[in-house]
Amino acid sequence: MGLIELFLMAVGLSMDAFAVSVCKGLAMKKCTWTKAGVVGLYFGVFQAGMPAVGYLLGSQFKEVITSIDHWIAFILLGLIGVSMIREAFGEEDCQEANDSLDVKTMLTLAVATSIDALAVGITFAFLQVEIVPAVSFIGVTTFIISVAGVKIGNVFGSRWQKGAQIAGGVILICLGVKILVEHLGLI
Repeated sequence: MGLIELFLMAVGLSMDAFAVSVCKGLAMKKCTWTKAGVVGLYFGVFQAGMPAVGYLLGSQFKEVITSIDHWIAFILLGLIGVSMIREAFGEEDCQEANDSLDVKTMLTLAVATSIDALAVGITFAFLQVEIVPAVSFIGVTTFIISVAGVKIGNVFGSRWQKGAQIAGGVILICLGVKILVEHLGLI
């Protein structure tokens, strides 16, 4: 997996965190860089940690599944992408968001927004991605995008939340298709 694909993967994965960050920023009366950094840190750490866990799990089954790994990557990325797009058209929005940054709230949000990264980590094992640089890149990208999301939400509101989720879903679906097409030798 090249740098461009990894960057697109990181951006796609971070769109859920971006959407929640926008809601957090919207709920904050006073948004400081420290508050935005706390949100970014929670989301960045979990977006980096979940693929690492997925990679470890996937590595255990790599020999068994090597002949169909491209199909697994295609299906997992496709399902995650479709799920993100479906969530974007759901009724859930920022109305129930609060500005609390307590550990319980932030852990819950960080886990909820990074579950899809666990599945991506499994595909990383099949694709033999160098995991440490990959998860570091994903974590840093998510941190930056989440901090920006808090600030954007605080200034502009939830205008970009739905578009971010749709874009993230489309990116992941396209990466899944690219992996499948490459392994089938069509390009």
